[in-house]
Amino acid sequence: MTAETDTDPPRDPIAAHEPARRGGSIVLVLLVAGGLVAVAVALTTIGRAQAQPYIVGLLALLATVGLFSLFAYAAGIIRFVDRTADDPVMGRIADHAYDGLAVTDPRGHVVYSNAAYLALTGAATAQDARPVERVFIGNPDVSEAVFRLLKAAREGKRQQEEVRIAGHDGAHGRWLRLRVRPLGQGKRQAKYAVWSIADITRDRERQEDVFQELQHAIEYLDHAPCGFFSVNNSGDLVYVNATLANWLDHDLAEIGSGGLKLTDIVSGDGASLLTSIVPVPGEVKTEVFDLDLRMRGGKTMPARLYHKLAFGADGVPGASRTLVISRARDERLDPQRAESRFTRFFDHTPMAIATVDRAGAVVRSNARFAKLAQSVSPDGAANKSFFAVVSPRDRHLLIASINQAAERHGDIPPVELMLDGPGERWGQFFVTAVEEDERETEAAIVYMLETTERRTLENQINQSQKMDMVGLLAGGIAHDFNNVLSAIMMANDFLLNAHKPTDPSFQDIMQIKQNATRAATLVRQLLAFSRKQTLRPQVLDLGDALSELTMLLRRLIGEKVKFDQVHGRDLWQVKADVSQFEQVIVNLAVNARDAMPDGGKLTIRTSNVPAQDAAKLSYKGMPPADYVQIEVSDTGTGIPPEIIDKIFEPFFSTKEVGKGTGLGLSTVYGIVKQTGGFIYVDSEAGKGTSFHIFLPRHHPTENDVVKALPEAKPRADLTGQGTILLVEDEEGLRSLNARGLRSRGYTVIEASNGIEAMEALEQKNGAVDLVVSDVVMPEMDGPALLRAMRARNPDLKIIFVSGYAEDAFAKSLKETEKFDFLPKPFALSALVAKVKETMTSP
Repeated sequence: MTAETDTDPPRDPIAAHEPARRGGSIVLVLLVAGGLVAVAVALTTIGRAQAQPYIVGLLALLATVGLFSLFAYAAGIIRFVDRTADDPVMGRIADHAYDGLAVTDPRGHVVYSNAAYLALTGAATAQDARPVERVFIGNPDVSEAVFRLLKAAREGKRQQEEVRIAGHDGAHGRWLRLRVRPLGQGKRQAKYAVWSIADITRDRERQEDVFQELQHAIEYLDHAPCGFFSVNNSGDLVYVNATLANWLDHDLAEIGSGGLKLTDIVSGDGASLLTSIVPVPGEVKTEVFDLDLRMRGGKTMPARLYHKLAFGADGVPGASRTLVISRARDERLDPQRAESRFTRFFDHTPMAIATVDRAGAVVRSNARFAKLAQSVSPDGAANKSFFAVVSPRDRHLLIASINQAAERHGDIPPVELMLDGPGERWGQFFVTAVEEDERETEAAIVYMLETTERRTLENQINQSQKMDMVGLLAGGIAHDFNNVLSAIMMANDFLLNAHKPTDPSFQDIMQIKQNATRAATLVRQLLAFSRKQTLRPQVLDLGDALSELTMLLRRLIGEKVKFDQVHGRDLWQVKADVSQFEQVIVNLAVNARDAMPDGGKLTIRTSNVPAQDAAKLSYKGMPPADYVQIEVSDTGTGIPPEIIDKIFEPFFSTKEVGKGTGLGLSTVYGIVKQTGGFIYVDSEAGKGTSFHIFLPRHHPTENDVVKALPEAKPRADLTGQGTILLVEDEEGLRSLNARGLRSRGYTVIEASNGIEAMEALEQKNGAVDLVVSDVVMPEMDGPALLRAMRARNPDLKIIFVSGYAEDAFAKSLKETEKFDFLPKPFALSALVAKVKETMTSP
């Protein structure tokens, strides 16, 4: 098959299977009309009677001709000619089109074809014109495309395919573009299909030539003896040549598909250096950097980068053009190797370094400084002026140091300054003078080491040490106060027993008792903060425990404050002292109420926090584990940032004098810590405060016993008999305790310390029914006394009394050692009740 070229003369258009159309004639119409008139005149001359048969016959003939004409028109034998079809302009456009055109009827027969179609399909005459499917029958390269075209033709759709026809006897093949569309929009025209065939061989050859040239250019760039990459404004590598990918041991398939970023191939903070170029709208900048590139295995490769960056009119950078010269391959032969090595050290040091002029403008800087500048000033101001790195509050100190360096002062002391930008960040600045020959452009070298983490850790350690020291002091004070209070309460009980309610002094004695009880409460709060109070932990369901507190909390916070509880589903169990836990919630609720004098909302939420979620929290000091969280939040005035670190300290209060002891939150802190939990606070001035308490999850064991509420018992008989060895180093308290026990019928032997107690036990040959001993004593403390006495009498019963928690000294005893405990301060009734209980127990 051959194709028509631009120089070939156009062939005459040929219509296949279409009869020649003849134009109508007005003469024929006039002759028929004249004949009919002549017949009518002739009939009028022969008389009416003789003409009547002829008239009827003529009318019958005309009626028959008209009837058969109607049937012929309906059958399509006779048609009215559309004059627009004979338009010579429209016909010549289709007949002489460069592309081959053909029209097929619903049966697939060609009803029209132009000269180009005949030439492209190899037909000599219109009678030889074949439809497209028959032209390319048996050609496997074209059959699928033709099938899709035929399907589109049957469905009245448009379709286009490009196919390659193989040549014969070594001749080059050619490319054809085949199209099909319906003839028109009408129902009848839609059944006809218009086919077009165009020879696009030259177009495809030009496209292949361009593609081949592009392939050669890419191949030249890929296998150049130097590396090349392009990075966009987001830091994504959009192109890396094969040479650089081979150097870095990366797969080219990963690059350009979102697989690699600039930070993946540039070691350290070098990526920040490349993105720190100050933008100049409409200009192109080229910078040279000596950096270490990172290989996929983690190794580094020294390289020199020629980084070219074009900025748009709005200052936004486009994709870079970066040439990479490997210095690992020619470093030994490079005469500037020392300079290159220094530049790499300069850029990869963990300290930010920059040379500045007297006005603070940055002349040169390393990669660490570029990263610091981006973090404190995203708009790029810190890349221009070193002063922009420092908070305006401390900026004058850095200016003074740079001025000293400009005046050639030596030994300029370092300064620790707050950095500018979001959050509280700190840095230590070292300033030194430059060499004499560099003073025209540079005034000083500034080194900066960020100290934010160090300061944070120091503050945490100082706060922890301060809290421990305050707790130790509070515990010691509480212990001494307990001894004093025990003596006061014991003596007060003797006075109450000796006076009747009708006595004039009875009310004064009761007032002493009430104040002593209040003082004992304060001491317990101090012990709670120092984590030295006695806890009675039991398995709790926090949802039930909080529900029981609902009525009490509503009365405490008043009607102005809306109260809401939101409990998580299937809360885990915890192990805590229920009374102390209630104290925690009450204290937080009272504080929230006082922070909302004009009303607000108090919300208590509970939820489970699995270990994987706890690891994602930003709270420091809390190891990952399963916790139950209690969140107490209010919409009050909030806590100012300058005092939020002091709220858990004892006696710290923001309330007016007489309206608070300053022990509420310290008590909460101590109880939570002693329970093994953690407490954190989030607050924003003017918006409210949220306390987050995390208690460790308790996993049930066989030893867990659900404690039922004790039933009311009749007043017990507290009298008894037996010999009691009373050991107490406070003489006044010992004598009062001995007097109280003797008044209940017991024989009491007194001892001021452990050594005297052992001597008394030996004198009685161990015949003592019970030992009541203090824990903290000179020469021999309580646990040591217990071990010595049990060695003498293994079945000896003992009660320890102390202002410290039971756990504080129980750790120094074996787990098998059995003893009873009575916390100080205690009343006479509590002492004799505990003695009675221990004496009668098996």
